[in-house]
Amino acid sequence: MTRPTVSVALATYQGARYVAEQLHSILQQSEPVDEIVIGDDGSTDGTLDVVRGILDSAANAPRVTLLEPTSRTGVAANFSRVLAATTGEIVVLCDQDDVWHVDRVSSALERFVADPALDLVFGDARLIDADGRDTGSTLFASLPLRASERFAIESGRGLDVFLRRNVATGATMSIRRRALVRALPVPAMWLHDEWIATTTALVGAMAIERRALVDYRQHGSNAVGVVAPTFAYKLRRVLAPRGERNRRLATAFAQLADWTETAVVSSAARTRVRRKSTFEARRAALPSRRLARVPRMLMLAPEYPSFASQGALDILRDLLQPS
Repeated sequence: MTRPTVSVALATYQGARYVAEQLHSILQQSEPVDEIVIGDDGSTDGTLDVVRGILDSAANAPRVTLLEPTSRTGVAANFSRVLAATTGEIVVLCDQDDVWHVDRVSSALERFVADPALDLVFGDARLIDADGRDTGSTLFASLPLRASERFAIESGRGLDVFLRRNVATGATMSIRRRALVRALPVPAMWLHDEWIATTTALVGAMAIERRALVDYRQHGSNAVGVVAPTFAYKLRRVLAPRGERNRRLATAFAQLADWTETAVVSSAARTRVRRKSTFEARRAALPSRRLARVPRMLMLAPEYPSFASQGALDILRDLLQPS
């Protein structure tokens, strides 16, 4: 069997401090990649100079496509254009400030070659600090990824998970081209990784890499970072004002519902997405006065276990949050 070609999709922005270490880890993979596509989002700190210096001097460097910045678009839009420019049969997503373990690519390839039906692999990561020191925690522990969610995804019921919350981090993702083609372009209200994971859960097959094959750096300036799920953090979420988050979720899942109308999905899956979209629209429209929310929330209550990120606990959140 012919080995699938592999592209790396790397989005950069103000990454001069860390991008060299990441590029070296890509170039040192036990299974070489065929292509690196890099899209910069308007860095002013010399990121592109670092990138060019490393790739120009690398022995046996893969084919490189560098997408020059146009205007500042944000991480999701930048990643979307990078992904669209890749050509490999397998596309491995890459953050600028992480470090890959030497077998990240070979492990992904093994999974895709062994299972032709597989569309997406995502996995755990070791959390490191700004200086590369192990923090003693992992990505899955920090989410946290529950055993029930892992079982659902691995048994083909990933949609049940992703309609509640995203548990797939882009920095750990590898995706087959057919699934990427289905997913692109990424709508404006979505992060690229949550959109790719959710559309794949609707249409394709996904697997979880339980080993941590990426060092996921947390340095305080991450575009999307990890927040420890402490009691204080959960309390802040409950007491945070309602508004933008609820409107974003309502718009995002309306976009997903529209996407299912043209995608080849089962009628049952399409109906579940429509229910989720309606649920989020009704949550976003809850009255500003807490007592006035109660009658509407009683009607919505049966949907919380299926569609709210914290299940029935989010009933309390929606009831207590100030407007």
